[in-house]
Amino acid sequence: MNARAEDSELWKDPAKAQALMRERSRLENGLKAMDALERELADNVELIELGLAEGDGDIIAEAEAALKALRGRAAKEELRALLSGEADANDCFLEVHAGAGGTEAQDWAEMLLRMYVRWADSHAYKVEWLEESGGEEAGLKSATIKVLGDNAYGWLNTESGVHRLVRISPFDASARRHTSFASVWVYPVVDDAIEIEIRDKDLRVDTYRASGAGGQHVNKTDSAIRLTHLATGIVVQCQNSRSQHKNRATAMSMLKARLYEQELRKREEEAKAKREAKTEIGWGHQIRSYVLQPYQMVKDLRTEVETSNTQAVLDGDLDDFMAAALAAKLKESGE
Repeated sequence: MNARAEDSELWKDPAKAQALMRERSRLENGLKAMDALERELADNVELIELGLAEGDGDIIAEAEAALKALRGRAAKEELRALLSGEADANDCFLEVHAGAGGTEAQDWAEMLLRMYVRWADSHAYKVEWLEESGGEEAGLKSATIKVLGDNAYGWLNTESGVHRLVRISPFDASARRHTSFASVWVYPVVDDAIEIEIRDKDLRVDTYRASGAGGQHVNKTDSAIRLTHLATGIVVQCQNSRSQHKNRATAMSMLKARLYEQELRKREEEAKAKREAKTEIGWGHQIRSYVLQPYQMVKDLRTEVETSNTQAVLDGDLDDFMAAALAAKLKESGE
């Protein structure tokens, strides 16, 4: 890759060059992480040997604590190395849709979107707001963001499904407990290396004006674009630019990504059908429950991972849930 990056011919195709540089950077980061683990392991083993030779218990205790922390880092790196799907390394689109329940569900959808933005920020990922449809009183009917960063799709893909919230409703004067649902769907950004054919006769294009109470991140002009793929019924929309041309290009990219993700899921379902062991809850159904009253608990229904620190989760602390879901998915597929 270093040799290819030095080839002047490569840079005549900027998109191809950027793809190569991203892949090189991903591999370099993996190698650096591995080297750091090996070096720190050797250093701490030497410290323990030194402590034993000199009878210094403090040095031994310090090195053992460092090795314990190193084990945790190694486990995370091992999991990251398992993100080997053909689209895992890609950026992704993330959609949130409120379920039935009016304002209560729409508020939950906005809470979920905030949770994922917080998670992305904590991992130094970039977030672009593409579409946002505000609720009548509060919250969001739907929203779409683009998350850019190494393995964004690989990690966030584990979040696709229905999320359930139980709490005392802030919109209920009688302070009754409500259950709300919202769905999250994640699909990878695809590049030109992946050919996806979209025929004009299969496409309906609508323009509209962006609207809604939650539109602080989006543009409010008549340049918003909605694309409907008639053959599959997939609908995407974009309204973040004043340029209708730019919105159409982004929407087309989203549509290609949806079609690609649909094909990936089709392959996954076909592979699952050939295996005997199945879980009752599928990836496209309810995956996690967030209970805020009468007790505090977030529980993943696929992996049984749970925590009582609900505020941390809603602030974006999702790594344990993602890691467990990814590990379970890889185990199920036999990888």
